[in-house]
Formats: sequence, C-alpha cells, structure tokens
Amino acid sequence: MDYEIFDLGDVTLQSGVTLPNAFLAYKTYGKLNEKKDNVIVYPTAFGDQHVQNEWLIGDGMALDPREYFIIVPNLLGNGLSSSPSNTPAPFDKANFPQITIYDNVQLQYRLVTEKFGIQKIALVVGWSMGGVQSFQWGASYPDMVERIAPFCGGAKTWPQTYVVLDGMKASLMASVGFDSSKQNQLTSADMRAVGRVYAGWGLSQTYYKEELYREMGFDSLEDFVVGVWEDSFMKMDPHNVLAMLWTGQNADISANPSYNGDFDEALKSIKAHACVMPGSTDLFCTADDNEYEASLIPNAVFTPIESIWGHFAGRGINRVDNTFIDDNLKRLLAISING
Repeated sequence: MDYEIFDLGDVTLQSGVTLPNAFLAYKTYGKLNEKKDNVIVYPTAFGDQHVQNEWLIGDGMALDPREYFIIVPNLLGNGLSSSPSNTPAPFDKANFPQITIYDNVQLQYRLVTEKFGIQKIALVVGWSMGGVQSFQWGASYPDMVERIAPFCGGAKTWPQTYVVLDGMKASLMASVGFDSSKQNQLTSADMRAVGRVYAGWGLSQTYYKEELYREMGFDSLEDFVVGVWEDSFMKMDPHNVLAMLWTGQNADISANPSYNGDFDEALKSIKAHACVMPGSTDLFCTADDNEYEASLIPNAVFTPIESIWGHFAGRGINRVDNTFIDDNLKRLLAISING
C-alpha cells in the first residue's frame, strides 16, 4: 500500500445522508516546510487513483517535491477512498450514498487542516474531475487558496457534458435491462461497453483520423479500442463507476449553501490566481465553456492546450502537451501573492 488513510468518522454528506466510518486515501510527495506554505493539492479525476497523477510530479518540474509538499487525495468512489466497493452494508454497492464535488472538497479540507494544520494552499491543480475540484476549492475557500490550475475540466457539468456521462451510465445499465433493482448484479465485464462509448469522446476526430494510436504501439483502430478503452474500463468496479458518474453529472461549484446555485457569483468569488487550460479539441469539456468560466474569475488567464489529443491532452501521455501544462504551472507558481 503506497498511500495513507485519513479517517473521517461518521460524515454527514450534502444529501443529508450520514456515511459511517468514512475515509480518504491520500499520498504525499515532498516535505511540509516550517511555515506550512509550500502546499499543493492535486485531486484525482474520474476513475483515477493517485498513481495516475504522478506524471506531473518530479524533480525540475513545477510540482517539484524538493520544493513543495504535494497532497494527492483520492476521489470518493474511486476504490481507495470510501467507495461502493469498500464500504460495508448497508452502504455497499448500489446503496452507496450520492457524493458531490462539494463533499469531496469539504473532506479534503479536513485532511489538509486537521491532519497537517495547513492554513494556506499555494496551488490546487487537477485534470478533468480533478479540475472541477480545483475550481471548487477556489470557490469554497477563497481566502485559503492562492492559485488554481484546472485543465480539461469545467467549474460545472454543462448540459452536453451531462449527456456524455449519461451515455456511459446507460451503456452500463443496459447490462441489467435498465432495472435499478438488479444493479448489484453488475460486474466489471459489463464495463466493456462503457469503454467503447467513452472511446469516441476521450480523443479528437483528428487524433483518430491521423491514426496516432499507432504511435502508442497499436496496429489497428480495433486493437486500440480493445487494448486501451475496453481494458482500462473493465479494470474498474461498476458500482464505483456509477458513483463517480453521479458525482460528475451533478458537479457545480455553486450547488451549495455558500452560493445557492448562483454559478456566476461562485466564479466571481474566486480570489485565487487561476490558469484555466482546456484542451482545444476536447469534445465534452469544451474550451468555450472554460472561456466563459475564466472570464468571470477576477485573476484568471485562459490558456488552451493546442492539441489534437482532445480530453486526453491533460492525461500525461503526449510529451508536448505535458510540457505546455508544466510550463504554465511554473509561470503560475512564480506569481507573487500579496498578503
């Protein structure tokens, strides 16, 4: 086990449901300095665990563990933090409660403050649903968070994004005839169709047209879809996936008592210096949505990742995209924060 557990006790969620003996799985990199001001929080995305974030952490990179104390909290529902797959009855499998992005960030705040005594965060950064969490950190704790850097992720789930996620959910529920009473019969084998659905959204049309999958060692389109999309999704627990899909579909940084659904006000309330980096060809977390969001954040720069890798421009696979993200993070961290 290369991560640690922070026990949260019985947690009352935004839904009003109490999740007993909740816990966050997290990993840290580097050391917390005496002033406790060298902190970077880097939440995980849908389906990811902390190891999938490590491509952006390293000596000489913006997220340099020799300089910063980097905390990677695992998303609730991802199989390491409290999830349908590791929670005992009566909250196991299909009975796991609905978890919001707001819930995730509230519990991460407890980890940061209660476990480490941290009061200032230099940067919250994240990809996809990790990006949503970075926006939420900025909106929920505007006086604590100095910088945010969401990439390939919006501040809420816009309608078309909702429909994409709903298609993934539908392809899974079709395995049990859309009968929610049979949800506990789902197995990881039923995730094959979900991988096929996501394959058309994760990468751009140009990526496929130019057959860039050949650079990844796949001889044909079918080999790529099977070897990457089917394989990666079939490694996931279907109940965890449904829980994370609900979290993703209902993401909105204003859907909480602080903002009561006033999305624009939530964005305007973010005091952090923000570097918003959409993928220029992202098909479901679009640059247009991000551009609108960045326009309302007082200290935001909008810097698209010019890439044909679609949503996966932020996945750590393509070297040019990786360098672009890292360079922008270096520039963001170089900004002096007054007071």
